[in-house]
Amino acid sequence: MSAVPKISLRGVTKSFGDKKVLRGIDLDVAPGESVVVIGGSGTGKSVLLKCILGLMEPDSGSIKIDGEETANLSDSDRQHVMRKFGMLFQGGALFDSLRVWQNVGFGPIQSDGMAPTKAREIAIAKLGNVGLGPDIAELFPSELSGGMQKRVALARAIAREPEIIFFDEPTTGLDPIMADVINELIVKCVSDLGATAVSITHDMASARKIGHRIAMLYEGKLIWQGAVGEIDHCGNAHVEQFIHGRAEGPIQMQVRRL
Repeated sequence: MSAVPKISLRGVTKSFGDKKVLRGIDLDVAPGESVVVIGGSGTGKSVLLKCILGLMEPDSGSIKIDGEETANLSDSDRQHVMRKFGMLFQGGALFDSLRVWQNVGFGPIQSDGMAPTKAREIAIAKLGNVGLGPDIAELFPSELSGGMQKRVALARAIAREPEIIFFDEPTTGLDPIMADVINELIVKCVSDLGATAVSITHDMASARKIGHRIAMLYEGKLIWQGAVGEIDHCGNAHVEQFIHGRAEGPIQMQVRRL
């Protein structure tokens, strides 16, 4: 680990009414490291991501970016922190009314005040980074396949060359081959930028491919953290049940038996 982690969480909690979603999260992510948080649906992965991004305020705890405390920052103070972030949303979240290049160039235009002609040049370059030609730039998202939409969303995530990229279920809705294509592009783009990455997923094939380290979230706590190569022999019954997709085990799903 670097002396100063790129991201450092200590004792992060978040509740909604009586429901305790995060129960004291401790996590360090080193510069240039890719950490994947795994866990079942409803375990708090998205809430954790939103707290790091500043979209939600934690109830307690510390969230530091490059050693700077970001929990409960004012909107104006948060702007320079947000400049470091890129985000690939689950489902892509492209703007239907904008052409592909306008989607990719949205950040440079809206946040950086870049001229549209320059933003279009950058958008075409970033589309090239994810394997899409300039002919795609003038199309609308509805004219693209799901895999192409995801690639456009990835191009948008890297358009401002962020220091930290967040990936929210990056392979959701994709067939296994396209999912692998996206995983390879994520690895390439993160490596080319020298960026730090934090991903959340329940897709173990994706987690193994894009992560250097994996952390498992269960009942609001990170119950295991380790290198990708260690997960198959971690000795944690909860982790082993999850990664092998077994119905039987310590994780009990709320399912009515017929």
